[in-house]
Amino acid sequence: MAEAYPWQQSIWQQLAGRSQHAHAYLLHGPQGIGKRALAERLMARLLCQQPQGLDACGQCKSCLLLKAGSHPDNFILEPEEADKPIKVDQVRELVAFVVQTAQLGGRKVILIEPVEAMNINASNALLKSLEEPSGDTVLLLVSHQPSRLLPTIKSRCQQVTCPQPSLAQSQAWLAGALPGSDETEREELLTLAAGSPLMAVSLQAQGVRDQRALVTDGVKKLLKQQQSPSQLAEAWNTVPLLQLFDWFFDWSQLILRYQLTQDEEGLGLADMRKVVQYLAQKSRQGKVLEVQAWILEQRQKVLGKANLNRVLLLEALLAHWVQLPGAR
Repeated sequence: MAEAYPWQQSIWQQLAGRSQHAHAYLLHGPQGIGKRALAERLMARLLCQQPQGLDACGQCKSCLLLKAGSHPDNFILEPEEADKPIKVDQVRELVAFVVQTAQLGGRKVILIEPVEAMNINASNALLKSLEEPSGDTVLLLVSHQPSRLLPTIKSRCQQVTCPQPSLAQSQAWLAGALPGSDETEREELLTLAAGSPLMAVSLQAQGVRDQRALVTDGVKKLLKQQQSPSQLAEAWNTVPLLQLFDWFFDWSQLILRYQLTQDEEGLGLADMRKVVQYLAQKSRQGKVLEVQAWILEQRQKVLGKANLNRVLLLEALLAHWVQLPGAR
């Protein structure tokens, strides 16, 4: 059974306690706060033949089939490979499933995650099923970036904003999830995960602290002219591209914040504080804004799965970065 996160208690009571359900829910919020688990828990509750209060019983035929991954009235739509789009052919399979009669005589439940992975053709293919689902069908759409969805998809769903845990809730949960970690490490992971505890666990498994050390060391050497953009672009080949763009965007934000406030408490994580302060003092604000706009533009291309030359893109990013000091 999907984990019940403490910060989802209120939203769970609202969703699971309903006597009547919408035909489509859009569960949205930042990545790493447990939206998929919430959707899976609701899916189990909607399919269960003998619910126990607000939860699925876990023992009936429907629950056992769901647990085994062979429930005939359940359909999960997700990318065939990580970070790949959901294809129109996959959506056509879903549409064929929607028009079938429920084999166990209850509801049919569909889970789509992440919805924004659908390309435009796939999104359009889904619209008819969203508008008029056949029989007692409930669609659960999970989105990390609802702004990327077609307005017509959003308008056909009941939108549910999934709560982000408080700092105290995140730290308490993370202490249990990463028992071998110390408080400093957990705080650093949570900062890198923008406060999302499940993302923090994922980043830790990915070796994010080692990746971060490699990148921050490289940036310092770049600014001291000890390494070139092309050397660093090659050296960083194991670091996810989106993560690199996120970090450089965050640093540009911190530079601008310091230029406006001179607040030394707002310089971010310790590993880049001196660099951020140095760049804030040595760079023209207009130039920082230009570089930040460029980073955002390229980040959108990365998000859109554009066919990019990684090395050339990183070389361009670092060439922009090295030009910041002295650009006054």
